[in-house]
Amino acid sequence: MTKLLSMLVAAMFAAVSVNAIAQDKKKDEPKKEAKKEMKKGEGKKAMKKEMKDEKKAMKKEMKAEKKKAMKKEMKDEKK
Repeated sequence: MTKLLSMLVAAMFAAVSVNAIAQDKKKDEPKKEAKKEMKKGEGKKAMKKEMKDEKKAMKKEMKAEKKKAMKKEMKDEKK
């Protein structure tokens, strides 16, 4: 009975270990592709464009928030 139990524990440990290794390999593959693109220079351009777009979006959000705050202040002043 103890041998059976130890075999089951060993099998579970092996299954969990193999699963963890497989997940690590899946995470590494996109990094390799990104590095290849960066070497080509294509990735750098894309990253710059994304950063620029994000910056523009953030500026728009800030402006919208400022407008809301100004409108709220004006409503409060009128009361």
